[in-house]
Amino acid sequence: MIGAGFGGLGAVRALRERGVTDVVVLERAAGVGGVWRDNTYPNAACDVPSPLYSWSWARNPRWTRRYSQQPEILEYLRQAAGREGLLEHVRTGVEVASCTFEEEDGEWRVESADGRTWRARSVVTAVGQLSQPVVPELPGRETFAGPAFHSAQWRHDVDLRGKRVAVVGTGASAIQFVPGIVDDVASLTVFQRSAPYVVPKPDQAFHALHSKVFERLPFVLDAERGLTFWLSERLNAALEGGSLIGGPLLTGLRKAWSLHLRRQVPDADLRAKLQPDYELGCKRLLFSNDWYPALAREHVELVTHPVAEVVPEGVRDAEGRLHEADVVIWGTGFAATQFLSPMTITGRDGADLHEHWADGARAHLGITVPGFPNLFCVYGPNTNLGGSSIIGMMESQADWIAEVVAHLEEQGGALAEVRTDAADAFDAEMQERLQRSVWASCDSWYRDGGRISTNWPGLVDEYRGRVRQVDWTELEVTPVA
Repeated sequence: MIGAGFGGLGAVRALRERGVTDVVVLERAAGVGGVWRDNTYPNAACDVPSPLYSWSWARNPRWTRRYSQQPEILEYLRQAAGREGLLEHVRTGVEVASCTFEEEDGEWRVESADGRTWRARSVVTAVGQLSQPVVPELPGRETFAGPAFHSAQWRHDVDLRGKRVAVVGTGASAIQFVPGIVDDVASLTVFQRSAPYVVPKPDQAFHALHSKVFERLPFVLDAERGLTFWLSERLNAALEGGSLIGGPLLTGLRKAWSLHLRRQVPDADLRAKLQPDYELGCKRLLFSNDWYPALAREHVELVTHPVAEVVPEGVRDAEGRLHEADVVIWGTGFAATQFLSPMTITGRDGADLHEHWADGARAHLGITVPGFPNLFCVYGPNTNLGGSSIIGMMESQADWIAEVVAHLEEQGGALAEVRTDAADAFDAEMQERLQRSVWASCDSWYRDGGRISTNWPGLVDEYRGRVRQVDWTELEVTPVA
């Protein structure tokens, strides 16, 4: 197993439930937690309600907020994994550099960046889609005289009080950390390439009585989780281009966004800058109650001209204006479409997975690729969601993988490889459906050129149904010689 976040640890549990216990988890960081370990910026929180953003086998009646913050989610993950005995499988400080399939013995050789090796009959990658921070290659970037860091690599040793801060990017992380630092800084310059849709976040602190009810009456927690899931599926249906597209839900969200903007930004010029130029849902829909008020503060400036270069004194925009800064924070997202990078993955006949994916990543069910036997992905291509909790998708993938691996172990360590025709048919279906979705109407981090390689085009329930049982006719199972 590569990666010890929600996906990797959940897959370990699924394997153990199937009797597969000879599992090692290789984690590059010093601890478990994935994105919730890495993203420690101010105000870091989830945009999926807490009752749904949890493992189905570790429901938590003691969330303190409807939308939990990073420290609480990380603590939940650690405690739940610890209770299940999953942490004993984890080896931290191991950055996997390569995975090579050795045909003579039907095993994978996994090598770390420091030269250590492991041999395995099966490899499961659970590195996530949002694990590789991206900083744009701007002219002069290395010449900046002050601290500069990505939001996912927050410099807690940098005191922002009284500083002139430049923030590049206005995505899901920036809308959280900008309000989190706005009261401390002397001035804040926010560079926006594309205005996001931001709707109200119905957040609230849970009263102690709330937790007591959940603890004593678990069915109430189950009901809240179920209702939240049902509502999120309605959003998924709208985004996929179903009957709700342009209908009541998206219309309501557009009205909520418009009213939210008008109420919170009295200045007409600033409101004009905050008008998205694409269909709602094409890029990630964001939830915040304090993003617009932060931008409306007197010491905050929103710049919509592109960034041209970085100089020692600050950031220069395409109009030639220099915006002086003491600190630069990159809120520029992640390499979401560069799946499994920077690892080298070599399959049958020396096939390089990244060459195989040269025109966009693809995998059957988002899990497995022809020519790479016994290699499985959790949160692989076309399994991301525009709405709902990704944990539900990853649990379904983990169960499918566990069923396959357990069967192979029963066969004495056989090999399973998806048939090319099955994989091609699945990919053709995905791309045809995705071209009807709202995500096809603009450029975003969901896309890799002409392909939408990140997102699942349907409901979570549909995906669960498709992976609930392994269709063995789609796989070729061969014994190891």
